[in-house]
Amino acid sequence: MPDPAVPPTPPVALSALLAREDLGLRQIAGPTDANTVIHWAHTSEMADPYPYLLGGELLLSAGVHIPEAAGSGTYFDDYVSRIVAAGGAALGFGLAPVHDTVPRALVEACDTYGLPLLEVPPQTTFSGVARAVWQLMAQARHAELRRVTEAQQSLAAAASRPDPVRAVLRQLAQRIGGWAVLYGPEGAESASAGRAPDGQGPEAAPAGRAAEIAAAGREPGDVVRGALVGLAAVVRPSGPGTPTSATDTAAGTHLAAYALGAGQGFVLGVAAPHRDTGDHTIASVAAVLLSLLTGEHQSGSGAARSSALVRLLLGAEPEAVAPLLGSGGWLVVHGSPDAQPCDPVAAAALGAALGSPLVDLARDVVRVLVPADREPAPQPGWTLGVSAPATARDWPAADTQAARALSRARATRAPLHRHGTYRPALTDLLSPGEAEAHARALLAPLTPPLAETLRTWLSLHGSWDRTAVALAVHRNTVRQRVARCAALLGTDLDDPDVRMELWFALRHGER
Repeated sequence: MPDPAVPPTPPVALSALLAREDLGLRQIAGPTDANTVIHWAHTSEMADPYPYLLGGELLLSAGVHIPEAAGSGTYFDDYVSRIVAAGGAALGFGLAPVHDTVPRALVEACDTYGLPLLEVPPQTTFSGVARAVWQLMAQARHAELRRVTEAQQSLAAAASRPDPVRAVLRQLAQRIGGWAVLYGPEGAESASAGRAPDGQGPEAAPAGRAAEIAAAGREPGDVVRGALVGLAAVVRPSGPGTPTSATDTAAGTHLAAYALGAGQGFVLGVAAPHRDTGDHTIASVAAVLLSLLTGEHQSGSGAARSSALVRLLLGAEPEAVAPLLGSGGWLVVHGSPDAQPCDPVAAAALGAALGSPLVDLARDVVRVLVPADREPAPQPGWTLGVSAPATARDWPAADTQAARALSRARATRAPLHRHGTYRPALTDLLSPGEAEAHARALLAPLTPPLAETLRTWLSLHGSWDRTAVALAVHRNTVRQRVARCAALLGTDLDDPDVRMELWFALRHGER
């Protein structure tokens, strides 16, 4: 697939090729339409070149295939009609070495079927014509790339202005010579850009329509407006398989619609009298910028997050600011990149993939706070640990759960591990206070590092190697710590009953 960020090579106007004095080409039949373009040059002496044409070619032939009695039958009609049916753009006929002049019947056939016919003089080689086509295409591509680059720069500059959405729309409308509009989630126009009729500048917006900013091009009529609204509905997210962009034509105007990536239902609509090669690239850049501008800030969540952060810094409790971030429970996700180190761009990309901008980048792990209704999925290039759903009051405990889940995922070489949900069991026969008191008494001799080592070792069924991977220490260190735990507790860790009691204590001691 071609790179969508690079516009394809533009075609060459037939008039530009005819203007090359070094070639000496002359059109002797067919329409002289200034909009006729060619995409490449192809040489063929086949009597029926149809199977070998893709469309848009300048077909070059010296007439080797023409029989002596061709002028008295339907040979040339059949030949030209097949070229037209294959989508050929023009026919170039060489005067040497077979024919001194272009057959009159060929000229008449090209006039009949509307195929431009060029006379190629003897001193001009077919390879020279093909080279001239490629030179013109290279020049056109260079000019188009320069146009796209300048448009990208102007759009980026517009995005930094005080009214960035309208500034981007205005620049887009100017660059494509048409009209640009931003549709809201419900289909209403949020803002638009384009020159009012007769170039009079901004006008008062009609009832039910947002104000429009003056820009290059004319405001489309009702037919085009209605068609563009319908096209926007096609790309507005409605379920799996919804396209992200679509094009159409209405009343001679080229239309395009782009779903913005913010997931809020915003759509960029574009209407232009013509469609150049790089216009799709320019509009795609504008769509990316508008996605950033209309995403979090448009929904108000960006301001809410800032408010939550300020309140936390000023001493508010987490449960007091949690409503600003949204209702419902939360998951804490710890992510470790498979390729170290992790940079802020990769961390932000992980947060975007998990559906949350609440990302914290530490030295060797990325922490993401995710709404509980967004089920985290494995991400390529990452090892993830996911906590159980938690309220704001339990965020610190969920953070610990996510860290332990990540350790277990590393140890078991799993792309994602979720902290196990608590199920009713025999332990529910004890009150939480009694269970916690028993755990504190039993584990009192152990330091936190020793208790964590013992908990990890027990959770991995006594595997020295997996525990070493989970804790990022040497397996001999694990053996020494576990032996130290056995000595301090004065018990036999090979006894299943002892392991069960210690696991009970470790589970209740972490609450």
